[in-house]
Amino acid sequence: MRLDEISLCYRLAKQRIPSIKEYAIHWMKGALVYEKLWALAEVSFEVQPGERVGIVGRNGAGKSTLLKVISGVLKATRGKIDVRGKVAPILELGTGFDHELTGLENIFLNALLLGRSRKEIEERVDAIVEFSGLGDFIRSPIRNYSSGMMARLGFSIATAWRPDVLILDEVLAVGDARFVDRCEERIKELGDRQTTLFLVSHNPESIRKSCNRCLWLESGQVHADGPPDEILEAYEEAASDPGSGPADAETLPE
Repeated sequence: MRLDEISLCYRLAKQRIPSIKEYAIHWMKGALVYEKLWALAEVSFEVQPGERVGIVGRNGAGKSTLLKVISGVLKATRGKIDVRGKVAPILELGTGFDHELTGLENIFLNALLLGRSRKEIEERVDAIVEFSGLGDFIRSPIRNYSSGMMARLGFSIATAWRPDVLILDEVLAVGDARFVDRCEERIKELGDRQTTLFLVSHNPESIRKSCNRCLWLESGQVHADGPPDEILEAYEEAASDPGSGPADAETLPE
C-alpha cells in the first residue's frame, strides 16, 4: 500500500443561513462563502503486507480522516493512493448495522456489505457468534446493545475472514479486558498471515501490544514515523508539555 502526497480539504460554510429559501437565494446569486479546512496535508508513506501500524495524535489531527481515505469512504482532494485487496474497516461503532435487526441478522447484513457471499457467511456464522461471546443476546435487536457489545460483534465479523487490510478506529477502547486480549491475539494471527493493520487508539498499551510501527499525526501531517516505543515516548512527552508540540500545518497553496 502506498500514499503519495494525500491531502483532503473540507469546505466549511462561513454564513449562518436560517432557511432553505435563503440558502437557495444565496446559491443562485453565487453569494455562498466557504472556508477551507485541510484535514490532511500532503501525507505520504508506504506500508508493507503484514505491517501493523498504530496511529496517534491529538483530537482533530486527522487520524480518523486518514482511515476513511484509506478505506475509500472519503476521496482525497489531492494525491494518489494505492490500496490492493479486501479492506475491512471498523470506523465507528454501529457502522453497517441496522439497529432494528438482531445481532444474528446483522451478521449477514454487515458481512454482505464487506463483500462476502451468503454461503460464506453461513459457513462462518457460528464461529462469529462464538468469538463475539454475545450468547443469547445475538437474537436480540442491537438497539439494546451496549457500545462494548457492538464492538464485539463488529470486530468478530470483520476478522472472521482474513482481510488484506484491517482498519480499527478506537474499537478496542470500549471492550472489556478479556475481549481486548482476544482481539489482540487475533490481530497478531492476521499479521502473521500478511494482513495489514491500521489502529487508531488513545491507549498507548494497545498500540505497543498490537503494532510494530507507529505514525504520529499533527495538523493533518505525519510528524513522526517509527517504532512504537520511540514514537509513543516522544508523543507522550509532547502531550505533557503543550508548549513543546509541533506547529500547525501551513495552509496549502490554491
